[in-house]
Amino acid sequence: METIKEFPEVKVLDVRFHQLTVQDLISYIVEAGKVDKKTVIANVNVRAINFAYQLPWYRNFINKADLVFCDGFGVLLGAKFLGYQMKSLHRMTCPDYIESLALACEQQNISLFLLAGQPGVTDKAIKKLLAIAPNLRICGHHGYFDKSGINSDAVIEKINKFKPDVLYIGFGMPLQERWILDNFDKMETRVFLPLGACLDFYTDSVYRGPRWLTDNGFEWLTRLITEPTRLWDRYIIGNPLFFYRVLKQVIIQKVQSNAIWRRYK
Repeated sequence: METIKEFPEVKVLDVRFHQLTVQDLISYIVEAGKVDKKTVIANVNVRAINFAYQLPWYRNFINKADLVFCDGFGVLLGAKFLGYQMKSLHRMTCPDYIESLALACEQQNISLFLLAGQPGVTDKAIKKLLAIAPNLRICGHHGYFDKSGINSDAVIEKINKFKPDVLYIGFGMPLQERWILDNFDKMETRVFLPLGACLDFYTDSVYRGPRWLTDNGFEWLTRLITEPTRLWDRYIIGNPLFFYRVLKQVIIQKVQSNAIWRRYK
């Protein structure tokens, strides 16, 4: 395997992620899929950092992952407030690059297992991906099963029979990360890739919103309008709470910096 490039780290509310582009991410996934060791790739958005603030195990999952990419404009903005040089290209969301990932996997003979969505969603996703990458080795299973006990064991058995190089898990945060932790040693895969509701959006099973919104940091608004009962607390409470905590961290950093400056003046 080629030496995998190391990327600059960014830290927001004690949660770290890496400053990279979507092509960097795809290259990393493909290269990690060639190595006979387990690699965990995580991602952060505002919701993830809010979970990490409350759940130590979840924060540890993110901070111990081999690579963490940003999937949220809110996190980019929070990082800018904290002094990091961030650009929109440092944020990536799965529906925008899943076909590029599939093509890269096909070219490098990397197999892919999709574990996500309601029954039928993975089948639709596989059909779409094979249309653009016909030689891709791909398999899948829906994500609507009990995450412990015999049902979970049966899914793991199916995964291990296929032995994918890359395992995409899309149960939503923090369930997908908890399932990875609980079953890490049982699964025969090289790359763990939790990606949430990517396949729902990719297959148009869930409306994502117009590109002029999704590409400019307002995808959350479309989701809130289409699913207000389920998502109101995530956005109406979660987003302001995140920025309040970031602002608090900015003030603390400035106070500490001024105190150090006065001490050595």
